[in-house]
Amino acid sequence: MAVQCKPIPALYTVYLLRSTVRHASLYIGSTPNPPRRLSQHNGLVRGGAARTSRTKLRPWEMVALVSGFPSMTAALKFEWALNNPHISVHIPSSSRLAVSTQVKANGQPRRPSKSLTSVVSNLHLLLHVPSFARWPLKVHFFNRGVFNAWEKWRTTATEQLRANLAVVTDFGREAASGNETEAAREVKDGGGLHTWGIHALPLDYEPIKEYVAKGQDIFEFERQGRCVVCQEEMQAGEGLQALCTNHGCDGVGHLSCWSRHFLAGEYTESIMPVLGHCPKCYGVVLWGDMMRELTLRVRGQKDVDKLLKRKRRGGANKAAGKA
Repeated sequence: MAVQCKPIPALYTVYLLRSTVRHASLYIGSTPNPPRRLSQHNGLVRGGAARTSRTKLRPWEMVALVSGFPSMTAALKFEWALNNPHISVHIPSSSRLAVSTQVKANGQPRRPSKSLTSVVSNLHLLLHVPSFARWPLKVHFFNRGVFNAWEKWRTTATEQLRANLAVVTDFGREAASGNETEAAREVKDGGGLHTWGIHALPLDYEPIKEYVAKGQDIFEFERQGRCVVCQEEMQAGEGLQALCTNHGCDGVGHLSCWSRHFLAGEYTESIMPVLGHCPKCYGVVLWGDMMRELTLRVRGQKDVDKLLKRKRRGGANKAAGKA
């Protein structure tokens, strides 16, 4: 079976749902499109999950999520670990917080019941285990009570998360009336309307459009120049070449050189950097952002053409042939 090579997705998330009717009812899932998925769980469009289909628990609200997964498979691994922290191989036995006290008919440990405290504590745990600690993840909270539960655990936990892990909040729902449904997308903000929560998340590559355009200009016209790290002349089409993320900087380097440069100041045996400084502009570069542009450039030309609103070469040639 052929392996499909795809670019890092614009968005893929693992989310936490909570029933607005019964707060003790929680559900964990994954999706590239949180607004659509929430509509499915609430029965507004087809889809959803059997566990969220009970009308007496609807509507559900998406109170938190983790974004930045490099693939659907990566998100599914994280989702499974968060749903099964009592048996996940990603969690060392010595660090395990969830313990099964019952056994299923097949002899396997039964999944412990979820509580808000158990979910946020295991989320915190997964974010610093070796399997996920260096991924370019971001944690979002859309409910103040859920965020407070996270903060309560975070401030007392023995293990601390890396300093540059992004944790963002958006409590716009508190200014709106009613439950989180498709109608509750906007709230009044200073006389205007503000798109909040999951509805404000970018579902496409639009936030990096300028960065992608810069890369296309440099690599299509073979303006790489010398590697910003090793100073060797960059040859078009030879190996993976990455571009500085900072506005106005055209620094390009071998992927291996960037990695070695970023890891040089770390006392770690990791092979994947988190961030570093560009040798040319000295600005901070996030490894995850750099990889998103690189994989989009080498694996997602169709997505690039759509983002930059360019006609595909194949389509242009076909049109020329008909003429």
